Amino acid sequence: MKKLVLIIYMLSMGSLAWAQSAPPLASAQSFAVLGASTVTNTGPTVITGDLGVSPGTAVTGFPPGTVTGGTIHAGDATATAAQAAAHTAYANLVAQPCGSNLTGKTLGTSPGAVTLSPGVYCFNSSAQLTGTLTLNGSGVYVFKMGTTLTTTSNSSVVLAKGATAGNVFWQVGSSATLGTNTVFVGSILANISDTVTTGASVTGRVFALTGAVTLSENRIRAASK
Repeated sequence: MKKLVLIIYMLSMGSLAWAQSAPPLASAQSFAVLGASTVTNTGPTVITGDLGVSPGTAVTGFPPGTVTGGTIHAGDATATAAQAAAHTAYANLVAQPCGSNLTGKTLGTSPGAVTLSPGVYCFNSSAQLTGTLTLNGSGVYVFKMGTTLTTTSNSSVVLAKGATAGNVFWQVGSSATLGTNTVFVGSILANISDTVTTGASVTGRVFALTGAVTLSENRIRAASK
């Protein structure tokens, strides 16, 4: 009986070791927007949290955009540390093993990709959100895509039954584009660039590791845990 209990315990410990986990954001935790080359904005975008760029130094469009509850860091030591932390977080997400492969499915519309529970979800290449995706239940959600992430106009991510924006992460192999009036949740860590089109909002983060972040009349709020 004791041997059986020990085996069950060891198996459960193994499953916990492979469970999805939130990456360490460290110095990037306070940032709502972080670009590598530039951050550009058009219109009255509102950023709640820090905004930064590194190793580039160009931040344009503020004003008319505003930053509240944070500071603009254009190529300074704070932005440099945040980029290093973002790269570490990105590598952590890449290393997490896939729990469910959703290649060929469209988030928010296809069977099996409309309501999801905590886990690691993978796409071999690109991923698209169309309609409404519900994240159902407390825990960490990790979405990994080999190339791009795109959302259609008026699409949305909805949190239910204890799901929180601070525990949702999108690891994008190349670039992310959020369509007009998208209501998005979670931290986007794109290897190249992010384009947040007119009217889209994000509760989470928008990070570009090697390229630009382009904004247009958006609302972006850094999510806490």
